[in-house]
Amino acid sequence: MAKFSDNRHQLFVIPAQAGIHTPRAGLRSMDPRVREGDGEARASGHGRRAVAKFMLAAALAGSLTACGFHLRGDGGHYRLPFPTMYVGLPESSPLAIDLKRNIRANGSTEVVNDPKLADGVIEVLTDPEKTRTKSILSLNSNGRVREYLLAYNIVFRVRDRLGNELLAPTQISLNRPITFNETQLLAKEQEEALLYKDMQTDLVQQMMRRMAAIKPVAALSLAPAVPVTAPRE
Repeated sequence: MAKFSDNRHQLFVIPAQAGIHTPRAGLRSMDPRVREGDGEARASGHGRRAVAKFMLAAALAGSLTACGFHLRGDGGHYRLPFPTMYVGLPESSPLAIDLKRNIRANGSTEVVNDPKLADGVIEVLTDPEKTRTKSILSLNSNGRVREYLLAYNIVFRVRDRLGNELLAPTQISLNRPITFNETQLLAKEQEEALLYKDMQTDLVQQMMRRMAAIKPVAALSLAPAVPVTAPRE
């Protein structure tokens, strides 16, 4: 290292091999205004790239929709393989109302009131509105209820109008925990009703998904018998 003396100050010259940059090389990074401008430029660049990606994804989704392409079950709708269906539940049943609304929503299936006119007949073997349960899940340190477990399940099958079983008896069971607070009875009753409604919605979607996977039995066309005459002698 070379050392130079001066009356006013001492100047040290450090060679480049030492790996230390001179102030001139780091001048740009030391200026806060320059650093701030670089950060804004980088942020602006990232923002433009994000907007470009979003616009590209939106354009692709729009082109697929325009071509008639839809994912199976997109938006909670499932294309059922039946022109007509019958739901074996009481008309006033909340589950029946929700299920019929979802069947009609797919746009290609009509709900009929006579099972003899239906291509698909939903037979409910266990009605969840009658069998739903509420059991104790846990207790607190004082032996009082801290949590309940709400259960909602159904057993159903699907037949065609000829009685052929298209979907064997299928069970769907759902559970939801709910905390209990004796000082908030009204609020907890409302929460319980909302949880049962949520399970009902989930149940209907699972039923729709299973029915959408059914492959109906092709109807056999029986040709009229042609009488056979004995050959003349």
